[in-house]
Amino acid sequence: MSNHLGRLPFAQRLTCTVAEACEATGLGRTKIYELIGDGRVTTTTVGRRRLVNVQSLLALVGINAIPIDPGQVHGS
Repeated sequence: MSNHLGRLPFAQRLTCTVAEACEATGLGRTKIYELIGDGRVTTTTVGRRRLVNVQSLLALVGINAIPIDPGQVHGS
Protein backbone atom coordinates (compact mmCIF):
# COMPACT_ATOMS: atom_id res chain seq x y z
CA MET A 1 0.00 0.00 0.00
CA SER A 2 2.46 2.65 -1.22
CA ASN A 3 1.31 6.25 -1.30
CA HIS A 4 3.80 8.67 -2.86
CA LEU A 5 2.02 11.62 -1.20
CA GLY A 6 2.48 10.06 2.23
CA ARG A 7 6.24 10.54 2.21
CA LEU A 8 6.18 14.09 3.54
CA PRO A 9 3.99 15.44 6.31
CA PHE A 10 1.41 17.83 4.83
CA ALA A 11 3.00 20.89 6.47
CA GLN A 12 6.32 20.13 4.77
CA ARG A 13 4.87 19.83 1.27
CA LEU A 14 5.26 22.76 -1.10
CA THR A 15 1.92 22.36 -2.86
CA CYS A 16 -1.27 20.33 -2.88
CA THR A 17 -4.28 20.01 -5.14
CA VAL A 18 -7.45 22.00 -4.56
CA ALA A 19 -9.15 18.76 -3.47
CA GLU A 20 -6.39 18.12 -0.92
CA ALA A 21 -6.69 21.72 0.30
CA CYS A 22 -10.41 21.14 0.86
CA GLU A 23 -9.74 17.93 2.75
CA ALA A 24 -6.98 19.45 4.88
CA THR A 25 -8.93 22.56 5.87
CA GLY A 26 -12.45 21.18 5.95
CA LEU A 27 -13.55 23.90 3.53
CA GLY A 28 -15.46 23.37 0.32
CA ARG A 29 -14.18 23.99 -3.18
CA THR A 30 -16.22 27.18 -3.55
CA LYS A 31 -14.71 28.67 -0.38
CA ILE A 32 -11.17 27.64 -1.37
CA TYR A 33 -11.61 29.33 -4.77
CA GLU A 34 -13.06 32.40 -3.02
CA LEU A 35 -9.96 32.58 -0.79
CA ILE A 36 -7.76 32.16 -3.86
CA GLY A 37 -9.60 35.02 -5.57
CA ASP A 38 -9.20 37.21 -2.47
CA GLY A 39 -5.46 36.48 -2.43
CA ARG A 40 -5.60 34.80 0.99
CA VAL A 41 -4.57 31.44 -0.50
CA THR A 42 -1.88 31.41 -3.17
CA THR A 43 -1.60 29.02 -6.07
CA THR A 44 0.57 28.26 -9.03
CA THR A 45 -0.47 26.77 -12.33
CA VAL A 46 1.57 24.13 -14.10
CA GLY A 47 0.04 23.47 -17.49
CA ARG A 48 -3.69 23.27 -16.74
CA ARG A 49 -3.19 22.06 -13.20
CA ARG A 50 -3.70 24.48 -10.29
CA LEU A 51 -1.59 23.75 -7.24
CA VAL A 52 -2.24 25.39 -3.87
CA ASN A 53 0.69 26.72 -1.86
CA VAL A 54 0.60 24.72 1.41
CA GLN A 55 2.29 27.56 3.33
CA SER A 56 -0.62 29.86 2.49
CA LEU A 57 -3.11 27.26 3.79
CA LEU A 58 -1.17 26.89 7.02
CA ALA A 59 -1.04 30.66 7.45
CA LEU A 60 -4.78 30.86 6.78
CA VAL A 61 -5.58 28.54 9.68
CA GLY A 62 -2.85 29.99 11.91
CA ILE A 63 -0.50 27.02 11.96
CA ASN A 64 3.22 27.65 12.25
CA ALA A 65 4.66 26.08 9.11
CA ILE A 66 8.18 25.58 10.46
CA PRO A 67 8.87 21.84 10.56
CA ILE A 68 9.22 20.42 14.06
CA ASP A 69 11.97 17.93 14.76
CA PRO A 70 10.25 14.55 15.17
CA GLY A 71 12.48 13.76 18.17
CA GLN A 72 11.33 16.85 20.00
CA VAL A 73 8.94 16.19 22.84
CA HIS A 74 6.29 18.82 23.59
CA GLY A 75 6.14 20.17 27.11
CA SER A 76 9.68 19.30 28.12
